Amino acid sequence: MPIREEIPLEAPIAGMSMTHELGARPWQTPPQQATVQEAIAHYIERMQDDSITEQIVNILQSDIPVTTLANTIQLAGVMEGRHSIDVGVLILPVIMELIAYVADEAGIEYDMGTSKSIDQDIIPESKMELALSKIKNKSTAVKEEEPMVEPEAVPEENPQPSGLMARRM
Repeated sequence: MPIREEIPLEAPIAGMSMTHELGARPWQTPPQQATVQEAIAHYIERMQDDSITEQIVNILQSDIPVTTLANTIQLAGVMEGRHSIDVGVLILPVIMELIAYVADEAGIEYDMGTSKSIDQDIIPESKMELALSKIKNKSTAVKEEEPMVEPEAVPEENPQPSGLMARRM
């Protein structure tokens, strides 16, 4: 790998993104659609655009799940300042259904991304063996513990004030 002799002087300075004024970014201003109904109306209107539906069909044909695409769309809406994150989470199922409707109208197969179930009742054998070995190690290492004796507190005569606000004498 060749050693780079040039120093990039046009690169951003570390922490430069933190110097913008408060409210200069879209997500720091009040949202354009403050309610769930306004945000849903916006996405319904957007999904009727032919260029958007074509992009959705192309993405779904790449085996991207509907959940991933819908989450990306709503996060982009938050970053653009269209709606807040809580409105985005609430409209996520509606966006998923809109995407599924576009895919159904185009006649393509798609993966909703919700069918993969997690079976929490099955514990892998490796975890069970590890837990059993820990239990065996604890049972062999158990010793009788001596009772703890607490030392008696010795009261101080005339305690001296200390600390930042204490008066000096």
